[in-house]
Amino acid sequence: MKPFAILNSRQPYLKYLAIVLTLVIIYVLTHRSNDYVSQSLQSNSQDSSTKDTIKVPEELKIEKEENLLDPNQEKIEDSYKQSQKFQIQESHDKMQQSQFEPENPKEKETSKNSKVKATFVTLARNEELFSLIKSIRSVEDRFNHKFNYDWIFFNDKEFTQEFKDLTSAIVSGKTKYGTIPKEHWSYPEWIDQQKAEESRKKMKAAGIIYGDLESYRHMCRFESGFFWRNPLLEDYDWYWRVEPDTDIHCDLNYDLFKYMEDNNKVYGFTISIHEFDKTIPTLWEQTKKFIDLHPEYIAENNFMDFISNDKGKTYNLCHFWSNFEIASLKFWRSKAYQDYFEFLDKTGGFFYERWGDAPIHSIAASLFLPKDKIHYFEDVGYRHGVYTQCPLNPEYRYQHKCHCKPNDDFTFRGYSCGRRFYEKMGLTKPEEWENYT
Repeated sequence: MKPFAILNSRQPYLKYLAIVLTLVIIYVLTHRSNDYVSQSLQSNSQDSSTKDTIKVPEELKIEKEENLLDPNQEKIEDSYKQSQKFQIQESHDKMQQSQFEPENPKEKETSKNSKVKATFVTLARNEELFSLIKSIRSVEDRFNHKFNYDWIFFNDKEFTQEFKDLTSAIVSGKTKYGTIPKEHWSYPEWIDQQKAEESRKKMKAAGIIYGDLESYRHMCRFESGFFWRNPLLEDYDWYWRVEPDTDIHCDLNYDLFKYMEDNNKVYGFTISIHEFDKTIPTLWEQTKKFIDLHPEYIAENNFMDFISNDKGKTYNLCHFWSNFEIASLKFWRSKAYQDYFEFLDKTGGFFYERWGDAPIHSIAASLFLPKDKIHYFEDVGYRHGVYTQCPLNPEYRYQHKCHCKPNDDFTFRGYSCGRRFYEKMGLTKPEEWENYT
């Protein structure tokens, strides 16, 4: 029998019935599938909506919608929040700092906006470069990177290119280099060089420090009478002396040069000490001769009491350690000091004995200046060799990031002249001073 024979022409009504049934089945199947798909989609949509409602806070939905409008908005808001947080923290830190830090009137009195005519001065050899670099780095880090003062270097020989390149790379101000003229680093014509040599041999045999060093004597004479005459210093009124193997222990947040100028100071120091008496056996006798010749140079209210225990009859050996000194060049250029140096130089004491520039500077400042022109920088924190000056107030040390130990402070020790300075200047000693004697 042939397929679909039932749909032959003899039974036409069955043919039409089959067509109708087929259409009905197709309709049912297609509409049911669409309804199922629609219901599934609605169900999924409801589930998703439910999940959003339950798990996603409305503020996050809003934030996401805003972010869709501006993709950088989230970064901007985060940056603003961090800025606000930093400002609040900074304000809190400043408030704590103001409560903790003891007021330093020097930092209020001086301004960073107005520099004075000042420079650093260093006498050094080429071979001392890397010892000197540490000293320069200390001064720059603690002070000069804020003020950018110039730096002048002197040598009795030509500086190497390495010396110039490295020092100029570190100094924040301008650097200048000078070779000392021969007449400032040699024997003057009135010196008996054989006598000078014999003196050096005797001092060496006696174990006197630097007793046999010829170059040391030239150095002391240069620092006493010639560095301030050099043309490189003509444009300056102030200098700060820096030597190799030195440290500045504390942050210095004010201009020390400007403080000196604004407060009518002339000579500033950090350490005072007794001189070795065997190096200057006739210095005071020669000084008294000069005073007799020029009594007009002695200042009223001078500081004789600091350098003499008996009103000038003898010298007690106290002096300001000149490897750190901040001073007025006008003072060394004054007629009083120049006459004093020339008088001493003619006696030959720089070569026949071993006169240092420190006692000569100190005696001159103590005699030719009113004592209120001399300033002790108690806040610097300074080291050279085995001697250290360290601020004794702990809060000051913490606030100014001092890295010195107060137990190393030399100011009130037996060989120091610090206690005498305080007493004769009429100053109040630090509260802690008796703990460090």
